[in-house]
Amino acid sequence: MTKPNMRAAGRAGEDAACAFLIENGYGVLYRNFRFGRYGEIDIIAQKAGVICFIEVKSRAGDNYGAPSEAVGHSKRKNIITVAKHFVRTSGAENQTLRFDVIEIYLRAGAAGKSPVINKIRHIENAFGDGYV
Repeated sequence: MTKPNMRAAGRAGEDAACAFLIENGYGVLYRNFRFGRYGEIDIIAQKAGVICFIEVKSRAGDNYGAPSEAVGHSKRKNIITVAKHFVRTSGAENQTLRFDVIEIYLRAGAAGKSPVINKIRHIENAFGDGYV
């Protein structure tokens, strides 16, 4: 996949993840929340008093493993750092927090069209407990 196609796939995946979250009762608070050199959190959402920091991973297949497998130790560490910054600056210190991953499985769209979403998988508490 070329760089522009990868960006389009990533954007389509994040759009699909936001729509999925809204359909399932979440409120999307932020998209692409950045903190300096540590990067960004794709989506910060909230449901039933829980703030969810969500990494979206899009793939055209599972030839290289599940999309969530691309969220390794250093990526988790950066997401946690950005999440801590969000908590400090937003006044969310007493909120319940959770780290999720949303896997987006894509297939190529028609020429010049956005990729098509085949499947969405929401992995709640993907990092386990004790991260913030």
